[in-house]
Amino acid sequence: MSILASLTGPHDLRALDDEQLQTLCEEIRRTIVETVAVTGGHLGSSLGVVELTVVLHRLLESPRDRIVWDTGHQAYPHKLLTGRLERFPTLRQLGGIGGFPRRSESEHDVMDGGHAGTGLSVAQGLAAARDLRGTHERIVAVVGDAALMSGLALEALNDIGQRQMNLLIVLNDNEMSISPTVGALSNYLSAIKLSQAWQTTKAGYDAFLEHMPIVGSAAVELSRRARKSVVNFAQQPGHLFEDLGITYIGVVPGHDLGVLTSTLRRALRLEGPVLVHVRTQTGHGYEPAEADQVGFHGAALPPMDVPGITTRPPVDQPNGDGDATLSVAQAAAAARKPPTYTSVMAQELLEIAAGDPRVVAITAGMPTGTGLHLFQGAYPDRFFDVGIAEPHAVTLATGMALGGLRPFVAIYSTFLQRAFDQTVHDVCQNDQPVVIGVDRAGLVGEDGTSHQGMFTLPAQRQLPNLVIASPKDEQELRRLLRTAFAQPHPFALHYPRDPGQDLPAVQPTAIPVGEAELLREGHDLLFVGFGPIVMRALAVADALEATGWSVGVINARFVQPLDEALIVRHALGKQLVVTFEESVEAGGFGSAVLEAMARAGLSDARVRGVPVRIIGIPAGHFVDHGSVADLRRTLLLDPAGLESQVRETIAELGIVPSRPVVEARSA
Repeated sequence: MSILASLTGPHDLRALDDEQLQTLCEEIRRTIVETVAVTGGHLGSSLGVVELTVVLHRLLESPRDRIVWDTGHQAYPHKLLTGRLERFPTLRQLGGIGGFPRRSESEHDVMDGGHAGTGLSVAQGLAAARDLRGTHERIVAVVGDAALMSGLALEALNDIGQRQMNLLIVLNDNEMSISPTVGALSNYLSAIKLSQAWQTTKAGYDAFLEHMPIVGSAAVELSRRARKSVVNFAQQPGHLFEDLGITYIGVVPGHDLGVLTSTLRRALRLEGPVLVHVRTQTGHGYEPAEADQVGFHGAALPPMDVPGITTRPPVDQPNGDGDATLSVAQAAAAARKPPTYTSVMAQELLEIAAGDPRVVAITAGMPTGTGLHLFQGAYPDRFFDVGIAEPHAVTLATGMALGGLRPFVAIYSTFLQRAFDQTVHDVCQNDQPVVIGVDRAGLVGEDGTSHQGMFTLPAQRQLPNLVIASPKDEQELRRLLRTAFAQPHPFALHYPRDPGQDLPAVQPTAIPVGEAELLREGHDLLFVGFGPIVMRALAVADALEATGWSVGVINARFVQPLDEALIVRHALGKQLVVTFEESVEAGGFGSAVLEAMARAGLSDARVRGVPVRIIGIPAGHFVDHGSVADLRRTLLLDPAGLESQVRETIAELGIVPSRPVVEARSA
């Protein structure tokens, strides 16, 4: 039996010797690689923290002691050590375990994570609760170097340093963001600071000086400044933390079990907040991931050559149909699928930028995922990656627009939630022509509750000056992007993770703002859709027409401003209006149509009697992880599910088609 399979919980780690711990780390890595090759997931970050996770669980007593994983995408080793080995093959699959910590899965998961930069605030809150209760559990936050630079994390660091609670912060530095190693002197100083002698002498010396008459307080201040100067000279990466009042220890090799154990054991004994700077290698132990740290970071991975294991599709061609596994040959075929909405947007942005030097591109630490790495390559001086700082990205764009530029900000829908105030106060209140690319709008899939792009549309609908649009297909996306840059107001362009329809190229002319498109006339029912779900609504219309229904279909294109005149005109005389969106139903596109119908009904009694059914993501709960296809099927948002919802409404209303069913079947 493997060591990993023999563990009943993290407490068993304390009985293992050094050789067994090394073997365990190898088993954890092998399990992660073999699983993620099938399910997809955040491979590199989890491989990088195997030793760190083993040591933390060996030193701590989870779940009494609390480990907060920020962002949480590096928590696969943690899951394996806390009783989820048997279920690990279900990682990120419908009904399986999540790709981030989830409290519903285990008492060892402290919080439901997914967004970067939240861990320090949560850990400080846990420490405050501990101190007020008078208990003694140890609190540890594991924070990645990129997450540490988010605004929320910096705010937390400032407060942690001021309040001086006992709290251990492990800075997981994967050599992609934080300063390089500073050498032997830093290691030597860290060893001194970890010693009991340094801590005791420092406190005792200050107490002695304070009691000296006349010069006591001045001598204490001079002593502290001298110590600070030594610290700053010897270890520049720790300068910020020491200034904030946080004891800095580092840099510690993150794959050396012995050094990690001795360092973290002593760090846990220190008073006040302590930060241990651990240097790890993303993808450690799996050569392809070591060589391609960017490609193997994300949830959709390049093809993986693991003997006997199927693989996921390539990262630049995510499998929008949500197949759970693909062979290598199938993955190669997936590369020939239609380009994604993201890639189409990125290419069109390059064309626009070529003709307008004012166009700049901004992303918040996601140049590859948003497709803006292409813009970076073509126009490096006009590209800005601000790191995991979405609020800054949006306000930076406002300043650029005020300065005469035409900024495009690409942010995943789920992460744009973090910049809501900046969208309100900076972009919209100043009515600046910032184009916000709302990538991954709608269902995203396997990353689960924290990543579904389902809440942004209702939040944005209430904002003055903001134009909100979404295309029915990738060619209309090109036209709407042109529209965004041809008008003078803030513009939010929503588009999904999916592949496009593989339609022939069109001339990407701008569309008048607020102009919807009538796709099909009908006499019985009216379908009004927003975004790519329109194509599924057309399929439902085809199915209903085969049974005698005459269905009109409108592609709204815009939810703000909404083409109320077109919608109300074609709603007149219909037995039912159905709206379609891949967003939460409460306050979204369907609500906008319902509001328009209510306004029109005040002056036209014919409109009042037309029922409206809103179809979207049901409100009131989060959507869990699973492939996009599985989620759409579960939520009844695939063509069959949409049709069933429409037919259910028809049955509830007791309405009948204008053409007899018999006639329709004989036609």
